Amino acid sequence: MAQFASRDPSTPRFWDERFERGFTPWDRGGVPQALRDFVAGSATPLATLIPGCGAAYELAFLSEQGWDAVAIDFSPAAVAKAKAGLGQWADNVVQADFFGYQPASQLDLVYERAFLCALPKTMWPRVAARWADLLAPGGLLAGFFFFDDEAKGPPFGIAREALDVLLDPFFACIEDAAVSDSIAVFDGKERWMVWRRR
Repeated sequence: MAQFASRDPSTPRFWDERFERGFTPWDRGGVPQALRDFVAGSATPLATLIPGCGAAYELAFLSEQGWDAVAIDFSPAAVAKAKAGLGQWADNVVQADFFGYQPASQLDLVYERAFLCALPKTMWPRVAARWADLLAPGGLLAGFFFFDDEAKGPPFGIAREALDVLLDPFFACIEDAAVSDSIAVFDGKERWMVWRRR
């Protein structure tokens, strides 16, 4: 087991240390099938924000499909890794704090991939409220949600009932599907979900 100096996942240093040492067991190395299917089924390209983007594979995929996508991360090391692997899309990765970031234009979609479960549970109400602030009514929150009852993390799992309590004030769930290509850390414990802003 790797030993790290930083133990607080709410800080950039926690993530910097892991990216700098190549310890990223949450990194699937590509684009999940559920996102590919979602994009294929979308009638139009969506202006998309990817918070806590890590290596940002999805940014390149969305951009190649003609979507206006921006990826953010507060970890300088994560941003550096993403930029190094994204070629022509590197400028669409921004070092920014999710809670203070202001998109240049109205968003249609916030893509969730191991962002909520990366942060301490005490921060989740702020995350949900910020997701809601970023989207106009009808906007979508879509991605992968990690369900687990293990107290330690990250990743920090949530119960389905708790996710409903967290999101129902702002969003209505319009899709909930099993995931067939999870990586080991999420296997059998994640769902692809789409939530529409009320």
